[in-house]
Amino acid sequence: MRILLLVSTFNSLTQQVFCRLEDLGHEVSVEYARSPRLMEEAVALWKPSLILCPYLTQKVPETIWRNIPTLIVHPGPPGDRGPSSLDWAILRKETEWGVTLLQAEEAMDAGPIWASKGFKMPSTSPKGRIYRSEVGLATLCLIEEILEKFENPAFHPKPQNPLKPMHAPVRQVDRAIDWSQDDTATIVRKINASDNHPGVKDSLLGLEVTLYGAHPERRLRGAPKEVLAKRNGAICLGTVDGAVWISHLKESHRFKLPATYVLKNRLKGIKEHRIPLYVDPHLETFKEITFVQEGRIGYLGFDFYNGAMSAEQCIRLKYAIKTLRDEVDLLVLTGGPNFFSNGIHLTILEESKKQGEDGWSNINAMNNLIESILFSDDILTVASFGANAGAGGVFLGLACDFVVAREGVVLNPHYKTMGLSGSEYHTYTLPRRVGEAKAKEVTEACLPLSAKRAKRFGMVDAVFTAEAYETSLKKWCRELLTDEERYYDLLDAKRDRLEAERELIDACKEAELKRMYPEFWDPNSDFHRLRHDFVYKVCPSRAPTRIARHRVKVRVKRQGERDDFVSNNQEK
Repeated sequence: MRILLLVSTFNSLTQQVFCRLEDLGHEVSVEYARSPRLMEEAVALWKPSLILCPYLTQKVPETIWRNIPTLIVHPGPPGDRGPSSLDWAILRKETEWGVTLLQAEEAMDAGPIWASKGFKMPSTSPKGRIYRSEVGLATLCLIEEILEKFENPAFHPKPQNPLKPMHAPVRQVDRAIDWSQDDTATIVRKINASDNHPGVKDSLLGLEVTLYGAHPERRLRGAPKEVLAKRNGAICLGTVDGAVWISHLKESHRFKLPATYVLKNRLKGIKEHRIPLYVDPHLETFKEITFVQEGRIGYLGFDFYNGAMSAEQCIRLKYAIKTLRDEVDLLVLTGGPNFFSNGIHLTILEESKKQGEDGWSNINAMNNLIESILFSDDILTVASFGANAGAGGVFLGLACDFVVAREGVVLNPHYKTMGLSGSEYHTYTLPRRVGEAKAKEVTEACLPLSAKRAKRFGMVDAVFTAEAYETSLKKWCRELLTDEERYYDLLDAKRDRLEAERELIDACKEAELKRMYPEFWDPNSDFHRLRHDFVYKVCPSRAPTRIARHRVKVRVKRQGERDDFVSNNQEK
């Protein structure tokens, strides 16, 4: 059927819903709910049978919900009403939570319920991760359920009777940290309930900031709120029972940056507290690169905040890969629990006074990292897309010999929306997997892809269910090593290919960099403008036509006469 998504932004949950509906064969268009007029215009053009609102902070006009079934995705169980649902759930240490799909009405979250699904709340995860994982997966299950119900004339949604009162939004006073009383777990929970937005407001070293990215620390000790150490951009603060790392800060009217970038000279005399290049993932401290070895298989994690990778982070990860090639026969790149990777670090580039030079350094560091994966001819490599990936982060994964993904993961294998042509060897790795024509289609369309769809045309080798993902991944990796003869045949074929195609691979990279050079160095390039808008969260007035298909024009011939342009809606 024809479905319209009315949303506040095309965020991760909206993209998950968009991909699932397309995978099911429905026609989907998206509009940003910037005004009642814009929403009404989208409905008039698209004429949807059903409207879904995966992420909506505005009110749907009565002229819409009275005439077309309009369902709101609420990130809370039945009966929960109001904003900040996940925030409250984390702050109140809820162990069970859920997602509810309810019909839009005049009062907020008061409409009859179409479907709901519960899930166990992770005890230590930040809000953004829960939203992209547990909430996203529950929503996808509910989407299929409500589509069946929509086709069933006997189905009637269940009224909320009695209607429970609506809870208030979480205010900064509810999030505020009392450093003289709150223990480490409480501080981490308050920041987790506020990641990625709106963060926890506080003051550090005389500067008013907002805190993000909390990690408990058990070995360092100091007075509450005392700056004890720094590491890879993060700072460590004392608490009443230990310490906590804060990875990112934001000044008023600015954007999130690694904490040391914000505090700068205020940290004079604070020592860098180093740890090994990679550590056990269970170590309670701030860590970005982790490693676990299980026999001949190694699992390399890299949890970079929001998936953004600076030049320095790329260099550290490259050296980790080079070191581990001597330790295992199969190296699995698992990325982070929030994102696999999203490519180069846009906020650090926006902060830089030498944007061209630092951008060029970042993309070359990313390429050097990927080269270390591509040419690891003494082992086999696997990319595990257990979380979403975008831009160069997708192609970081495609540099591996094999690619597996978790069901529900969304991949954005394109650069154009940021004004870039892209590098990361993508003109070699993507066509090698899907062919030149499909590679061009994917990178030009600038649309998200579900893991299932990516597997259909060969971009991904295997997709496992979310419930059993880790178990399935490890079993798949063990089976890859079970047949020794096959393993060494694969390794020999890899070496032969790399030797035969070395000049082609290098030529692909050089051609990519040649196209990218002016994008970084020209101060008037689209990249600098689009990056600025992205970092400062400048919202477009309406959804772009690549997803707002109700506004796309198609060329048609009318009985041999001149070409006319009509809307998709009129043509169909």
